[in-house]
Amino acid sequence: MTPRVLVVDDDPLIRDLLHAYLSQEGYDVHCAATAEQAEHVLAEQAVDLVMLDIRLPGKDGLTLTRELRVRSEVGIILITGRNDDIDRIVGLECGADDYVIKPLNPRELVSRAKNLVRRVRHAQAGKPPSAGNHPLKQFADWALDTDRRRLIDAQGGETLLTHGEFQLLSVFLRNSGHTLSRDQLMDQIRNREWVPNDRSIDVLVGRLRRKLHDDPAEPQLIITIHGAGYLFTASVAA
Repeated sequence: MTPRVLVVDDDPLIRDLLHAYLSQEGYDVHCAATAEQAEHVLAEQAVDLVMLDIRLPGKDGLTLTRELRVRSEVGIILITGRNDDIDRIVGLECGADDYVIKPLNPRELVSRAKNLVRRVRHAQAGKPPSAGNHPLKQFADWALDTDRRRLIDAQGGETLLTHGEFQLLSVFLRNSGHTLSRDQLMDQIRNREWVPNDRSIDVLVGRLRRKLHDDPAEPQLIITIHGAGYLFTASVAA
C-alpha cells in the first residue's frame, strides 16, 4: 500500500513544500491547516504518519499529539521552531516519535518519514494470533501477551504496545532487578528496522510508564537510577 501522510501546518508555504517533496517520493499526501481539520481527515481515512506543527491556531499540536497517542499508534513527527526546546521535550513525552526544526530541510524530513513509516508498519504487522493459548508473562498487576504484544491489566483490559515499547519491556522483564544503562538498552533492542538512540530510549520509557500507569513523578516499576540508567523492579513469572 502507498504510505499515507497527513501534513498539519497553518503555513501554506510549508504545506505546499512538504506536499511536493513527499508526493515526489511516492506518498499519498493530505494537508490540514488546523488540528480540527486534521481530526476530520483522520476520521475519514487511516494514515501512517502525521507531520504536525506544534504551534497551531485553536487546538495546538501538543494537545493533538496527546489525543492521537491515546487512541492510535500512528507515527507522529513534530515540526518545531528553534526556540521550542521545552515544547519538543513535552511533545516527545506526549507520545511523538520524532521532531524536525524550522527552517525545514525537506530531504532530511523525507528520510525521517521513511524510517518512521517503516517502523510503524512493522509494529502494526506484528504476529497473527495463534489458535491456542497466548503465552503470558506476569509481573506486578500486569500480564504481557508476548504473541500479540499486548498488556493485560488486572481487569482483563488490553493495551497494544508498539514494536519499540514491546522490545523495551521484554528487555526489562529479562533483566528484572538489574540496573541497565541506556547503552545496554540500545544494544538489546537494536534491529534492522530500528536503531534507537538515547532520546528514543527515554521516550519509550515514558510511554511504557504511562501504559503501565507508573507515575513518572514517583515510579514504582521503572525507576530512574541517576547516572546509571533504569531499574525494573517487578518480579516476573511465566
